[in-house]
Amino acid sequence: MRVLLVEDDIVLADGISRILKDHGMAVEMAHTGTDADSILQRSQFSILVLDIGLPGIDGFSLVRRLRARGSTLPVLLLTARDAVQDRVHGLELGADDYLVKPFDTSELVARLRALVRRTTARTSELEAGGLVMDLLAKRARIGNDALELSAREWAVLEYLMRQAGRVVSKQQIMDAILQWGEELSENAVEVYVSRIRIKTAAADLSIRTIRGFGYMLEKRGS
Repeated sequence: MRVLLVEDDIVLADGISRILKDHGMAVEMAHTGTDADSILQRSQFSILVLDIGLPGIDGFSLVRRLRARGSTLPVLLLTARDAVQDRVHGLELGADDYLVKPFDTSELVARLRALVRRTTARTSELEAGGLVMDLLAKRARIGNDALELSAREWAVLEYLMRQAGRVVSKQQIMDAILQWGEELSENAVEVYVSRIRIKTAAADLSIRTIRGFGYMLEKRGS
């Protein structure tokens, strides 16, 4: 699970980050709404943990911008205890849940995992060019033929399928599929993409190399 944590209290942000990493999550931090907005436009995350009161773009404006771009990224708001109207307003703008400060860290971890599970359940299958990935059963097929994939190949292919029609860099792929403490080189990404191309050759899709930028998965003839 890859988390973007947006909190302007640096001490609190560091503490939350350590806890989430201890639970196996990869965490990137931003301390202003402006920085967070920029990060969200170039990187992919499993969930956004967002403080409302931020310098620059505030939390409400960030949620509004995110949803205006068509993003379905789950958003958990961190709010003040007495700010009931803020919580209501945030949910109306498109946030998925909120947690009142001060909060128990075990509840934070549980809510994050529940939100990500809920989002995955809403999108239980990915399909392109006759290739179907069942995200719940972790099975892939082309027509009626099963597709055998290693765990890393599955993760790379799932990311490319989610980003179908868009160019993604090797760094974006690494950021999206790695858990905290794992390592992966750009050369390894090339190897996984090469293997996936061979294994998906029967599907009506291709993974194009966009020189100097990365890869794009698309239907053949697009």
